[in-house]
Amino acid sequence: MKGYFITGTDTGVGKTFVTATLAQRATERGTRVFAFKPIETGCLEVAGELVGADQQLLVEAAGGWQTGQLVGLYRFQDPVAPWMAAGETAIDLGLIKTTLDSTACDLQLVEGAGGWRVPITATEDMSDLARLVDFPIVLVGRAGLGTINHTLLSLEVISRDGCEVAAVVLSCLPTDSLPFARANAAEIARRWTGCVLLLTDSLSLDSLL
Repeated sequence: MKGYFITGTDTGVGKTFVTATLAQRATERGTRVFAFKPIETGCLEVAGELVGADQQLLVEAAGGWQTGQLVGLYRFQDPVAPWMAAGETAIDLGLIKTTLDSTACDLQLVEGAGGWRVPITATEDMSDLARLVDFPIVLVGRAGLGTINHTLLSLEVISRDGCEVAAVVLSCLPTDSLPFARANAAEIARRWTGCVLLLTDSLSLDSLL
């Protein structure tokens, strides 16, 4: 089964936007997509239940067929790392893997929470989840100032952990200078031999589908 694990150089860099864009593009092509953010923090309470805004966005982008645990397994209110937000709740990485393995689809997109070293349990972080899922990595970073350093450092540690990186995607904000973003993407591509994409529209992600 084809799939990607989407991680970021930091929190708030555009992982959900990139994951949702991939899901929507693939769905428009007739692909059955499972767009899954198993753990989300910073969730809002609605009618007595926690709702993950990122999880909902991914479900909508994939066509709205996911329900129950297929929307997301863990939701926490505090906007902090999962290990800190979970409190007494035990996050089971094996349950995440089982949910993925038991869901029939053509493409699985699994979005992590935060960056590569964000702690999930007392002994496991996002890299452990990525290795368990065993999909190529899509690394999402900012397009603006600081992204060269953050992206290259993340690539180094992902490689050292033995994971394959399918692509780096720099996510442009409306306030970003496009020439500057292009220069950052070019410099990362000069220093790293893999695929570097600048997300200015959904077409730029077609090479991953």
